[in-house]
Amino acid sequence: MKNKTSASPLLWTARILVGLLFIFSGLVKINDPLGFSYKLEEYFEVFHITFLNGFALSISIILCSLEIILGFALLIGVRAVSVAWGLLLLIIFFAFLTFYSAYFQVVQTCGCFGDAIPLTPWQSFSKDVVLLLLIIVIFKNRRDIKPLFSAKTSDNLLIASVVMSVGFGLYTYNFSPVVDFLAYKVGANIPEEMATPPGAKPDEYEITYNLKNKKTGETKTMTNTEYMKTGIWKDNNWEVVQGKSESRLVKKGFTPKIRDLAIQDAQGNDYTKELVSNPYNSVIIVANDLAKADEEAIGRLNAMAINLAQNFNTRTVMLTSSSHQYAEAYAKQHKLMFEIFYADGVPLKTMVRANPGILLLKNGVVLGKWHYHSMPKYDDLVKKYFQQQ
Repeated sequence: MKNKTSASPLLWTARILVGLLFIFSGLVKINDPLGFSYKLEEYFEVFHITFLNGFALSISIILCSLEIILGFALLIGVRAVSVAWGLLLLIIFFAFLTFYSAYFQVVQTCGCFGDAIPLTPWQSFSKDVVLLLLIIVIFKNRRDIKPLFSAKTSDNLLIASVVMSVGFGLYTYNFSPVVDFLAYKVGANIPEEMATPPGAKPDEYEITYNLKNKKTGETKTMTNTEYMKTGIWKDNNWEVVQGKSESRLVKKGFTPKIRDLAIQDAQGNDYTKELVSNPYNSVIIVANDLAKADEEAIGRLNAMAINLAQNFNTRTVMLTSSSHQYAEAYAKQHKLMFEIFYADGVPLKTMVRANPGILLLKNGVVLGKWHYHSMPKYDDLVKKYFQQQ
């Protein structure tokens, strides 16, 4: 007779793989809950439920914590039946999202592993299919899973995992990610991250043309390769139907880590190169949405900018995606003493996960990067970065 207290090797393998993967997936996302909330907002837009945008951060922390908690609970064998149901429902939900993203080509990176390991939608879906198969094994054998510790110890460990997961998410939201996987991390050279190396191949696309014969009314569909090879373009009777061409990515080429940063003044003049390549220390204050920026922090940064300008001739600028009319009125109201420039919200959200956030640059290299909650005091900042310049 089979001993039900001893789980099969297959079940143990499934438990270990699923548990560790769920913990890893939850940790890399809860390390940057604000970044994952931006990804959730993309899905909300796709499914026309943008009324949930205001809850995106809370949902982000809950989902990431749930992954960690379920993965940990599975490994220690606590509340196995409930955990198995939770894992099954969660993986079905994730598999649906990744399949929908891949099939309809809507959200091009699912954010399954945050910015640590970017996956294409089909890669994400394939990963979820494998996980689903493993979780089915766990679900079918859920009553064979026995706890590694006593009931009281297991429950205490489970409670601790809940507190630590949620607490870690709140900490990283308020004080920036513990590990920065973004292109603007400390030590990154922004101009180099924006550049395309000589000889690097760009993306290759195949264009499909819809043609119509002006004399006979006959129609044809052919790719750009066929269009040139057949020489049909020489025949004046054939014309490309306007608005009917389709472009399809055939081969992915080199893509710079930073490809969408464009900084302009209120008149539309480009200042990107000038600001990111300044050979001297310069402070970049990133306030994606001034209407939601922490005003007390803006006041402290304004005082810091005045002192740095007076004592070290340091240039401080603010980057925002707010309209220049709103920004100018805001600057006047708060008596801001730094220059204001404008950029799209997407790269600004990527620069630093705070509103406002602070970057210290020199020769295009990120020397320091802070959430406004963790900005060093003026004297400490000067001692570390300005006395040796």
